[in-house]
Amino acid sequence: MKKLPKLILDEWKNKTGAPVMTTVDKDGNTNSIYATCVSIFNDETILVANNYFNKTLKNIENGCRGNFLFITEEKKSYQLKGTYSHFTKGVEFDDMKKWNPDRLPGVGVAVLTVEEIYSGAERIDF
Repeated sequence: MKKLPKLILDEWKNKTGAPVMTTVDKDGNTNSIYATCVSIFNDETILVANNYFNKTLKNIENGCRGNFLFITEEKKSYQLKGTYSHFTKGVEFDDMKKWNPDRLPGVGVAVLTVEEIYSGAERIDF
């Protein structure tokens, strides 16, 4: 797996607002949600708590690729593209349970394995 570049790890600390998570169904239709409960798990993956997934979970279960978009306080945007998977147990799930608010169900965790990164039209090599 590719490691997230230092640029992304640094910019993540300056993100503002809720990132947008996009998945794709088997017919190519996109589904986007605001992902309010997110974390960088390690230098390779982004975690999104599954608090109320519906279409998102169906898309992930069908083996979809997707995007994850965040913006910084300086209004610079970053789009991370890759493959999503979903877990209801394991190290990623256990990690999500540590930071997901207790008031939310946290029934699973979506894991984005990042394969491409863009800032605007600029591809960021890593």
